[in-house]
Amino acid sequence: MLQVAAIPVLAQESTGEVNGRVISSRDSEPLALVDVQLAGTSLHAVTADDGTFHIPGVAAGDYVLQVSTVDFYLLRQEFTQAPGETRTFEVVLTPSNTRITDSVTVSTDPFEVETQESAASFTLEGDERKNLASVLADDPLKAVESVPGVTSNNDFSSEFSLRGAPFSRVGLYLDGILLHSPFHTTDGQADNGSLTIFNGDTTEDMTLYEGAWPVRYADRTAGILAVETRDGSREKVQGQFAASASNAGVLLEGPLTKHKRGSWLVDYRKSYLQYILNRIDFGDQAPYIFAFSDMQARVTYDVSASHTLTLSMLNGTSAVDRTRFRDRLAVNSIFTSGFRTTLFNLSSRYAPNPRLLVANRVAWTGETGSVENRNNVTLSDQTYRELTWRSDATIVWKNKNTLETGAIVRFLRQHGLSNQFIYVPELTPALDVFRGTSHQAGAYVQQSFGLAAGRVRFSAGLRQDEDMASPVEITSPYASASFDPGSRTHVQLDWGQYGQFPELSQIFSTFVHGSLLPERAMHYEAALEERLNERTRVRLEFYDRQDRDLLARPELDPRLLADGTVFRAVPNAPWLNSERGYARGVQIFIQRRTANGFTGWVSYAYGRTVVIDGVLQLKFPSDYDQRHTLNLYASRRLRPTVNLSARFTYGSGMPLPGFYELRDGVYHIARNRNQLRAPFYERADLRLNKAYVGKKFKTTLFGEIINITNHTNRDFDTPGTYDPVTGISHPNFYTMFPILPSVGMVFEF
Repeated sequence: MLQVAAIPVLAQESTGEVNGRVISSRDSEPLALVDVQLAGTSLHAVTADDGTFHIPGVAAGDYVLQVSTVDFYLLRQEFTQAPGETRTFEVVLTPSNTRITDSVTVSTDPFEVETQESAASFTLEGDERKNLASVLADDPLKAVESVPGVTSNNDFSSEFSLRGAPFSRVGLYLDGILLHSPFHTTDGQADNGSLTIFNGDTTEDMTLYEGAWPVRYADRTAGILAVETRDGSREKVQGQFAASASNAGVLLEGPLTKHKRGSWLVDYRKSYLQYILNRIDFGDQAPYIFAFSDMQARVTYDVSASHTLTLSMLNGTSAVDRTRFRDRLAVNSIFTSGFRTTLFNLSSRYAPNPRLLVANRVAWTGETGSVENRNNVTLSDQTYRELTWRSDATIVWKNKNTLETGAIVRFLRQHGLSNQFIYVPELTPALDVFRGTSHQAGAYVQQSFGLAAGRVRFSAGLRQDEDMASPVEITSPYASASFDPGSRTHVQLDWGQYGQFPELSQIFSTFVHGSLLPERAMHYEAALEERLNERTRVRLEFYDRQDRDLLARPELDPRLLADGTVFRAVPNAPWLNSERGYARGVQIFIQRRTANGFTGWVSYAYGRTVVIDGVLQLKFPSDYDQRHTLNLYASRRLRPTVNLSARFTYGSGMPLPGFYELRDGVYHIARNRNQLRAPFYERADLRLNKAYVGKKFKTTLFGEIINITNHTNRDFDTPGTYDPVTGISHPNFYTMFPILPSVGMVFEF
């Protein structure tokens, strides 16, 4: 957006000047290192630290003011310069991964997030999300893996773990709807290789709650990731073509009517890596020839000044074809697979006045998938359907105190089978067949109020959920207290109880005898934050999570008994609520958020997650327990057209899930679980964004080096075989990315 901020002044000279200031549409921050030029001439300037620019010697005539910098939309504005005239412009640039707008978000706090009530929440903004998503895959959930406190030691999966808990206990909400399986997968299990099903270029901020979150979120016990997709541009029709090492896509958007009462957006991606891999000789290896495509669409229309309707659609397919490697595959290996996910979401947003907001959503989700092995035996064949209605209301009453309330109803249906060959030690098929329906209903209320001019704030909420297929209901209370003892110091204490109903595939499983209870967790959080300056903060967090009624199949793994004999795996081992435990730890990070100079964070987390199995009578570290985690992200615009960013992750190593021990370098079946750990994980990536600006177009090239230190990262793959007499075991491992260069580009038009 350009605004003429001063009345033209005629000087005696025949030439005039163009002055102004460039700010960000996100938080009004002045932007340095922005190129401002009069297109087609040699007249140009680069903004100073305060965002100002000055172009002298401008003769009378017609001009186009062109304003550009890397990672922001190109802006062009025609104007006429009179002899001796001085013009002053206020220029608003929009980050290139958000909706282009002609307005400014008024905010004096770069860390301020409208929905951030939790002591353990962190929000990724557009440029952070883009630079961390990786040029190779451009996956928004790969960006989340660099958030303070998050652990992920798998280069091939979009999943991550929180404080020793698996991703299955983390809820991903897309536009207020809890997604069932938001991934392109090879076999239906995201931890075996996956890619997020939605494109990061269509999202706004992503907020991760690592503990004690508000009661508007439900049915998860370890964390919440809230993602909002963006509207299309209401200013003009525009688009971009993007290509990376693995896929290409096109995004188009624009106003819906000539009066700009709405907008539309369409995005399509398709992989082409499978065509390249099919022409490579891999020797004795059998890689996954993985293909995917997805499409997103969003239409927004203003029924009135206070009422907006939005319809969004998400559709994705993925497939694996390893026909040329049939003779190299094991009986449990994927030979062919195919998956499809579809989501429709119709929402209504009604705000009759500044104190009331009512949102309603109706969503439908459909998922299908199948996997076959080398013998054309079905390993998995599943269908999932869900219809959701959700209503939320926010009321701001006296002194800006806020009351939130809402309700949700979900109708669920799932049927299918899964087949796995278990080594006992003979290969024995374990066929699980399930079919069932259920409906869930829930409601919540949460009150927030402030005292002492907002320096003290309290929140309390209560949520109640039921599932027709569950024998018990879930009650989720929540409380939060925060206060600011000084102008730069913030202290917050949170507490909450949460529950998660079992999947229908578990409730109606062949391997269930009786009823399954919901999993439960109680979170305690304490956070201390100190502002070093307006754009830099240090945050210290302490947490304690108490888990109970966790689902497991304790007899599925072979183990060593007290008398020295080997307990053989039971292929039809039942699902049980046999586990309880706790997660305790501390994390600290320092963060600077600015569009000028260095931006990013450094974080360190120490934690212990312990599980106690009541059936086995054993105490052991969680499968995802990692004691030490270090995450670093740094980014800086070096010039108006160049941005350099880097990320570094270190993890001390997660356990090898199962009963293993090493004797003289040989793996043996052990008496206790998770005694051994994978080697430490270390990865450093470097990325360079280079923009080329034309008269009407802008091209940005991305260059990235993954694992620049070429560190060898290895992790556990499958249990493998074992000898029930000697106890010798042969677990399988896999190696992740070596040093790997990658390039990509975005062409904006």
